[in-house]
Amino acid sequence: MERTLIIGLGRAGLGLHWAVLRKLRAAGRHPDLFAPAPVLVVDSLAPAALPQDEELRPVSSIAQARTLLDPERTVVHLCTPPVARLGLLRELAAAGFRRIIVEKPLAVERRAVHDILDLARSERMRLAVVAPWLASSLTARLARLVEEGDLGELRSIDVRQSKPRMSRTLADGGHPTAFDVEPPHSLGVCLRLAGDAVLTGAELADMRIGDTVVPGMGRAELVLRHRKAVSRIVSDLTAPIRERRVQLGFTDGQAVAHYPGGEDDHYAQLRFSRTDHPETWEIFPDDALSAYFVDTYRALGDGTALEPGLHLAARVVELLADAKEASRRPGPADTLPSGHPGRRVSHAG
Repeated sequence: MERTLIIGLGRAGLGLHWAVLRKLRAAGRHPDLFAPAPVLVVDSLAPAALPQDEELRPVSSIAQARTLLDPERTVVHLCTPPVARLGLLRELAAAGFRRIIVEKPLAVERRAVHDILDLARSERMRLAVVAPWLASSLTARLARLVEEGDLGELRSIDVRQSKPRMSRTLADGGHPTAFDVEPPHSLGVCLRLAGDAVLTGAELADMRIGDTVVPGMGRAELVLRHRKAVSRIVSDLTAPIRERRVQLGFTDGQAVAHYPGGEDDHYAQLRFSRTDHPETWEIFPDDALSAYFVDTYRALGDGTALEPGLHLAARVVELLADAKEASRRPGPADTLPSGHPGRRVSHAG
């Protein structure tokens, strides 16, 4: 069984990683994976911001955590903002910690992600990047629709990721653009379903709240061309509603999938049909983050190869970097398809 060290107690570390780990530990269904000992946490705000929880034990540094933990039996959750990952990974490696779950995205720049891959190779680190959508039961069902071919060949993927994120954006500058918040989830799914891709268009808009403008944190859109399909991802962080919808267009049918909208509801919905045939509608449990942590702890413990997932996460960062660059570039190159109602928004940095 594994001890746990969480670095960063923001929204991801405390509200997602620890919330799910606490539920899994309490359920007791995986005693071989999660040690009952307290989870150690490192954060500049702890213990002042730490909730009263006897299962959490704050420590002042990675060095102090090393005196209390055996790195060979510890899984580290790195939940700091993606703009500051490389230095912490180096510090963890120096302390002997080499089994690490990194919150998505792996990085926000192409050079940074390549530096992380180099570090992982040189230090023999086993890195897993949080990808609950890839561990989702819904994604598995979509993959079967593509692989089995009952609806024909996949031709298009249309993703809509909308949610109001004004308060968190104003309070937290950990994500440079809207490309770094929601699209890492869906872009990985697009690559899983349709294969590798190249960027053909990108758009980025500011978040505007009264007289306040947060550059690049409003609406993001990118268009990708795969070998046989086209993907379009739209993420709006100023939307009044939550939506996580993926629509697949096939040569002889379509599928519309809805991922769970929040941590309080772990059910997915899927509707699909062949052309001129009745529609099938399914609702089923899909606690993707719990499934991801169980699968990843097991993989980290038994030596399962993590490189395919790591390289997919790196490819996501590369394509998002292409989208950021294209959205800044003025002129007709790399514009969105003809007839698109959106406009290009240019940013200096």
